[in-house]
Amino acid sequence: MAQAMTKYQLDHFRDKVKRELDPMIEQQELLVRQYVSQATDTASKKLAKKIGAQSIIDKLKEAEAKLQEAKATAKTFFKKKATSETLKSKLDYKFESSDKDEKITVAVCEEQIREWATELAQQEIEKRPEGKKLSQLKQVKRVALDTIMEAHAPSDLITSLDKVLQASVGISWNHTAPQLTSA
Repeated sequence: MAQAMTKYQLDHFRDKVKRELDPMIEQQELLVRQYVSQATDTASKKLAKKIGAQSIIDKLKEAEAKLQEAKATAKTFFKKKATSETLKSKLDYKFESSDKDEKITVAVCEEQIREWATELAQQEIEKRPEGKKLSQLKQVKRVALDTIMEAHAPSDLITSLDKVLQASVGISWNHTAPQLTSA
């Protein structure tokens, strides 16, 4: 009867699967992120127009600009009118500091559109070859890790993992060390 694998053997096999596949997955994720970023930029503009948010954002930009101008005018007015030391000491601190009124702003609206567009772009990227390859690599990793946990003996596992990796990503489970050259 085949000997059961120890925890250390299982850990070794899991670590090796991760060492082999994680760099490929990370490389593919970087490539996909590039496409998602580009698609998000395009989709944000289209989505804002499609759902009617662009006109609201434009009105909000105009209103914010007018509000900033009115605030600056008010600050200047009250600072100039506080001519005596008594009036200066009674001047509200809001006229001296910058106003950080963080409510609904153009930036908040644009960020919301961008979040929605990113989600849409991610769905579109999954249909592209780069997104499909990333999904396949993640699936290979899941299959390899499942194979490890379902194996009964190390020798059976090595054969199974070699088949999984050869068939899916073209790499062998068993690597040989390179021969050292004498200099």
